[in-house]
Amino acid sequence: MPADRFLTLTDVGETLNITPAQTYALVRRGDLKALKIGGRGQWRVERTELEAYIQRMYDETARFVAESSRRPADADNPS
Repeated sequence: MPADRFLTLTDVGETLNITPAQTYALVRRGDLKALKIGGRGQWRVERTELEAYIQRMYDETARFVAESSRRPADADNPS
């Protein structure tokens, strides 16, 4: 098993350019699958899980953009 299979929450946060608190919140909410290992309960995220999370975010963003572009131009600015 390659040593780089798992990432720390710090690694994940640096990859996503988010704070440690935001990274931990993703795990606690279940948005990003992680596991606790070792006697001190260190969190680890499998690299493939991080990539899957990133893909889900791309998919959600694409849906949001598609839905937003179907709204009339004045829908955000009611009179």
